[in-house]
Amino acid sequence: MKKKWRPLSDSAHYQRNRFLNLSVTPVMAEGVSFSKLLYDYIRRPSSITPSRPVPSVQTDLRTLPGDAPVIVWFGHSSYLLHYRDTNILADPVFSGHASPLPGMVKAFAGTGVYSATDMPPVDHLLLTHNHYDHLDRKTIAALQSRTGAFYVPLGVGRDIGCPPGKDLRITEMDWWETVSLPPDIQLTATPARHFSGRGLRRATSLWASYVLQMPGYTIFIGGDSGYDTHFKAIGDKYGPFDLAILECGQYNTSWPYIHMFPEQTLQAAKDLQAKALLPVHWGKFALANHPWNEPVRRLTAAAAGTGITVTTPLIGEPVVVGRSYPQQPWWEF
Repeated sequence: MKKKWRPLSDSAHYQRNRFLNLSVTPVMAEGVSFSKLLYDYIRRPSSITPSRPVPSVQTDLRTLPGDAPVIVWFGHSSYLLHYRDTNILADPVFSGHASPLPGMVKAFAGTGVYSATDMPPVDHLLLTHNHYDHLDRKTIAALQSRTGAFYVPLGVGRDIGCPPGKDLRITEMDWWETVSLPPDIQLTATPARHFSGRGLRRATSLWASYVLQMPGYTIFIGGDSGYDTHFKAIGDKYGPFDLAILECGQYNTSWPYIHMFPEQTLQAAKDLQAKALLPVHWGKFALANHPWNEPVRRLTAAAAGTGITVTTPLIGEPVVVGRSYPQQPWWEF
């Protein structure tokens, strides 16, 4: 039986055939023209990519300890969360590129050490929105037979590309809605300040962050978001967080409302009342013109002395919530 998709008009954030942010959010800054973007793209500096392959750690993802949440980052915004025999995979992109064309936005050398076949059985797969660097249909297809259920923002289920009859496992969520994930996890979709779009279609599906409440732990899964008041609202309602996983990269003064600068990432962690911060959305793809390692440099400098632990694992290096926060500056080469 093919599932009937939930009407987009169910959402209060859907108006005039498109989804809206909580605050007015232009994709581009005032006065930025297409010609300026094209000029900046043509003149991209060489520093946007690493000068040598990115180092990594080979971890057996099927034998992770389960007495505390373990997060394994695969570069950019893809990571596995394991806790008490449950595997949660977020925004997996393993096809080696983050665009509709394989020759564009290619992954940095050294970052493709993990693939879909390396993943353990996935109990719950989360998607934060439908951009190509977060929703990779090739990866989803490779994982589909080993995934128990999908949880996505409203409208994103249509973008996954599941064959007829396979979409019964997909749950679409609006902001502030909560579902129970077996055996004992609560997942709440929360706001983000961003947009959606594949091809020329924009804002026809929702974008989201998530609050993950597990026995003894609360973790924030940030997705993509510009800075705004929603971080404090989420922190006031669900904080403090044991760990916040927040974007830190692909920012530009030409699009200051849809991605955070590193110092804003730190402020978002403070608003969330996070004890520790894992910066993602960097280290694998160059979607902006800043030096590839500038985001983590700026963030760690800003966080010094604030009391917030910033963990910076290598690709594949486990982070154990409350116990082990790798902080080696491996990007300095």
